[in-house]
Amino acid sequence: MASNIGWELYRSFLGVLNEGSLSGAARLLGITQPTVGRHIAALEKALGVVLFTRSQTGLMPTEVALTLRAHAHTMESTAAAIERAASSQGTAVHGIVRVSASDVIGVEVLPPIITRLRQQHPALKVELVLTSRVVDLLQLEADIAVRMMRPRQEQLVARRIGRIELGLHAHTEYLSQHGTPRDLNELAGHSIIGYDQPNAFIRSIGKSIKGLDRNLFSLSSDSDLAQLALIRAGAGIGVCQVPLAKRDETLQRVLSTSFSLGLETWVTMHEDLRNSPRCRTTFDALVEGLQHYANQDALNY
Repeated sequence: MASNIGWELYRSFLGVLNEGSLSGAARLLGITQPTVGRHIAALEKALGVVLFTRSQTGLMPTEVALTLRAHAHTMESTAAAIERAASSQGTAVHGIVRVSASDVIGVEVLPPIITRLRQQHPALKVELVLTSRVVDLLQLEADIAVRMMRPRQEQLVARRIGRIELGLHAHTEYLSQHGTPRDLNELAGHSIIGYDQPNAFIRSIGKSIKGLDRNLFSLSSDSDLAQLALIRAGAGIGVCQVPLAKRDETLQRVLSTSFSLGLETWVTMHEDLRNSPRCRTTFDALVEGLQHYANQDALNY
C-alpha cells in the first residue's frame, strides 16, 4: 500500500461519496470528470481496494468506502483548518473563521451579531455552518461552536451564555380563531406543532414535556425552523425561544406558568485557538451578543 497518497485523491473520493457520480463530484470540486475518474482509480490502486461499484442510480460506495468516509472527512476538516490558519497570520483580525450553530440560532440570532462584528473587522470572513449535529471541534470541523449543552472535553475553551427560555407560543390570529388554552389538558383541542423523531435533547427533557406527547401533534417536523415558520403562519401552538418571540408582536405566549424549558447555551472553541486574533475576537463577539439575547428584552436588541 502506498504511503504518500495525495490529499487530492481523498478529496475526489469524498466528492463522489457526496454526489454519487463522477460528473457530480467534478461539478462540486470544479475539476473535470476524467480527472475525478483518474483520482478514484489511483486511490483504489494505492489502497488495494474497490471503493465504488456501478449501478443504475450511479456509483455505489463499497463497505470499505463507507469505512473510510469518517477518516477522509477528518482529513478534509484538517485541510480546511490549515487554510483558515494560514489566511490569518499576524496580529490583525482577518482571515476566515468557521462558526457552527443550530438552525434557529444561526438564522434568527447570529446575523446581527456577525454583521456588527464585520463592520468592526471588515477583513474577517465568517463561514456559518448550520446544523443540529454537535460538530467535532477537536477534529477542527469548525473553529467556534454555539452549543445547547455544556462541553465536556478538557481541550475546549467554553463560556456559558445562560439559559435561553423556551415556551409555548401561537400567532394572535390562531388564538382569536381557536381560543387560548387555560391548562395543558386543553392542548388536546388545539393544533399542536412538535417534533417528528425525538433527538437527544428531547429525550433529555422527556420528564418536562409530559403534557406534549407526540400523539398530540397535528403538525410535526424535526426542523426547528419549519416549526417556527408554522407558528408564525398561524398553523397552531408550538415551542419557541421566548426572547425570539418577543421580537414579533403577532406571537403570543400561552401557558407560561405551566410550560417552561431552558436551553443551557455555551460558546466553545479549541484551546489552541485562544491566541488567534480572528477566533478570539469572534468568540468574544458571540459571547457578548448571545448573552444580550438570552438575558435582555429582545424587543430592544
